[in-house]
Amino acid sequence: MDPLFIIPALGDNYVYLYRFGQNSALVIDPSDSSSVLRIIEKHKLSLTMILITHHHWDHIAGAAELKRKTGCRIIGGDKQRISGIDDVVYDGQILRADSIRMQVIATPGHTRTSVCYYMLPTNDNKNSIVWTGDTLFVGGCGRIIECDAEVMWNSLNKLASLPEQTLVYCGHDYTVENYEFALTIEPENEAVKQCLKRTKQAQKEARPTAPSTILQERLTNPFLRADAPELKNALHMPKASPVEVFSELRRRKDVF
Repeated sequence: MDPLFIIPALGDNYVYLYRFGQNSALVIDPSDSSSVLRIIEKHKLSLTMILITHHHWDHIAGAAELKRKTGCRIIGGDKQRISGIDDVVYDGQILRADSIRMQVIATPGHTRTSVCYYMLPTNDNKNSIVWTGDTLFVGGCGRIIECDAEVMWNSLNKLASLPEQTLVYCGHDYTVENYEFALTIEPENEAVKQCLKRTKQAQKEARPTAPSTILQERLTNPFLRADAPELKNALHMPKASPVEVFSELRRRKDVF
């Protein structure tokens, strides 16, 4: 059985439930409690922890109810803005659950206290996983709300430096829009065209558009390629710094 359940919520959110050990589970960004509870009950799982990437309501709305009904712990990066939080995490911290090890990666940009969770490979799951919330999307990135472009660019580069086979599970399904935007910058980019084609087919078949991989994002996500000469040329910014290019990309995407 695949240990990971991808749960659509609120139209375009993704909630993730990960099974480990005998019958334990953790959940990432539960915007909805009812769907999580149904899976827990169906598979007779014990929910031990909730991992929160940031404080926005569409990532935490179900957390209090899940904690009340299961007694699990709420883990995140913001004591003031995540209600009911039990453990505040910091950059580089290693979280352990049974045989699982997860590294906390501070990724400010979308919010000041956004974090991602990088799960190292295990004997049961050969691929590493990163849950990226609203920092990195398939083909895109989150809006810059509480920081500046340089901070967000640095956070995205942390994620881009993870092993290329790492599976990327993001907080929203904006994938078609992200690839369509990428093609406005580089209309002849064949890799993006193919990703868009596959994504549209997945949607037709009611399949999730996550995961991606770090390698796929390096090749197709314009926000990770702000230092690429071909992308700079496409924007007519050949001499610009990566931060300047990234800022221009984000400005264009905000009004796309």
